[in-house]
Amino acid sequence: MIYSVLGAGNGGIAMAGYLAKSGFTVNLYNRTLEKIMPLIENPTIVLTGEEEGIGVLNKVSSNVGEVIKDADIIMVTIPAMGHNYIAKEMAPYLEDGQIIVLNPGRTGGALEVYSTIRKCGCDKDIVVAEAQTFIYACRATSPNSAHIFKVKNEVSLACIPAIRTDEVISMLYSAYPQFKPARDVIETSLNNYGAIFHPAPTLLNSGHIERGAPFEYYKEGITPSIGKFLEKMDEERIKIANIINTKTISAKEWLYESYGASGECLYDAIQNNPGYNGLVAPKGLNIRYIYEDVPYSLVPMSSIAKMFNLETPYIDSIISLAILMTGRDFWNNGRTVERLGLDGLSIDEIHEFAQTGTISKNSEVVA
Repeated sequence: MIYSVLGAGNGGIAMAGYLAKSGFTVNLYNRTLEKIMPLIENPTIVLTGEEEGIGVLNKVSSNVGEVIKDADIIMVTIPAMGHNYIAKEMAPYLEDGQIIVLNPGRTGGALEVYSTIRKCGCDKDIVVAEAQTFIYACRATSPNSAHIFKVKNEVSLACIPAIRTDEVISMLYSAYPQFKPARDVIETSLNNYGAIFHPAPTLLNSGHIERGAPFEYYKEGITPSIGKFLEKMDEERIKIANIINTKTISAKEWLYESYGASGECLYDAIQNNPGYNGLVAPKGLNIRYIYEDVPYSLVPMSSIAKMFNLETPYIDSIISLAILMTGRDFWNNGRTVERLGLDGLSIDEIHEFAQTGTISKNSEVVA
């Protein structure tokens, strides 16, 4: 099995190192050559934490065509704002039978990547899958090392086309038995818990973060009042999932399942989650918790809600706060229903599109 990992950030370094130390052939891509020069010179990754060991990479390059050539599985770990770009970059080089897995897709990632690849003229027999969240809580500690704080117990995954989901999970099993099948990529998209845990705590702790005050992001940054606010956001996410007939659980229940946490409320579950121990806050606000999770997680959730006349004041307040603080127009630049091709579709048509990548309407097939 040959894996290609796209992205040499926190998740990419951890995933590439883990796969390599587990005995798989692993290629690593990063758009910025300077960042991976230490790995080109010494293609080894040292892992510490819950997973320990050394992984030796097969190939490291800033040329995506070289990295994905002959790969069985392409693990995309770059932030969601790069999904459209990487889909265009991959399209000319994709081969029949290749599996693309977004780790994670955030909200609507697989839909965007699949449609972009097809619009680029690629007609290869490929599958685009998305994980509901990233499998590790981790941080890169250098260009050649990463610390894995916790491996999640379970992560749902779905494919376009959905009939390939069980097959893909079987292919991934030897590396990641934690992946479990979801109905479709709408389910994985709306079970995007990063939308709850990332933007709001970051923005509501912006003073501490900009001062550079060191604190644990989850354990100290999420206070009882912030925890209550996150629960209200999560209730809105659940209402969106329910209105379009999508299975979901609360963020609190997800912490129980993924990390073995416990507690009567979301705040308690966060405090009782050992997987969050030692995860420090970012050193500034120019981070993906705002620039990825607002336009690519919260905006599509709010946009879907608006299509069905469902109000989401808590989610919308965080989007608006992010816009006011950054000056970025996340409403117009994010993944709206128009951008995802969901605008005007019925609930059944949304699931058909998510499962097949096409929608049959009035006997016509629309890509």
